[in-house]
Amino acid sequence: MSQHDPSVWSSTSFWRRSAAWVTGFSAILLIFLTFDTMSQIQMGSDEDLKTGKVRRVPAPTVINHAIEYKMSRKRGHEVPVIGEEQPFFGKIWSPEDARALLHKGKVTVQAKNCMDCHTLLGNGAYYAPDLTKAWLDPAWQKGGLMQTLTRTHSTEEAMAKFLMDPPKYATHTRRMPNLGITRDEAVAIVAFLKHMSAIDTNGFPRNFSKPHQGEVTYAK
Repeated sequence: MSQHDPSVWSSTSFWRRSAAWVTGFSAILLIFLTFDTMSQIQMGSDEDLKTGKVRRVPAPTVINHAIEYKMSRKRGHEVPVIGEEQPFFGKIWSPEDARALLHKGKVTVQAKNCMDCHTLLGNGAYYAPDLTKAWLDPAWQKGGLMQTLTRTHSTEEAMAKFLMDPPKYATHTRRMPNLGITRDEAVAIVAFLKHMSAIDTNGFPRNFSKPHQGEVTYAK
């Protein structure tokens, strides 16, 4: 009877070596991706904004700048574009004050359990609108519905006034309740929302787009 060499596919040593190589490669890849992600999500500085250096997560002082949302032909989706400096709630915030304001806004959003209804950066519920790019919604811009209803003349004032008494300016059957948000808390939340809109989220949320007419709107 002739003898045949055993198949490599039935070799225990082959699978052990393969498993070791795959595990080692995966570990190296994971370490690389971890460091790459950390560099991508690192918050920029005020100096970056002054020199025009693009960061996925801009400095807190981005609240002192105009923010647009423009199509990138190279990437195939819209990206935030930081514009010229402009007052936010009537003043230019220092790096320290801007950072403190954003922290207060984030803490307030958590304390008021906003994600019970809303989604922020992919986290939360889907009962109410996604807030990741809320600052860019045309309803809050000059001539928009919410500025008209709140009788204000800036995006930040319209948003703050709404937050302090949402039922008064309800435009949908799913009405936001009055959460007892104070003026200071409202200012901080708006700062948090404006900063979040400036984060490059690779086109997320996908249903938030810029039509050919030029305005930003939610796709139907």
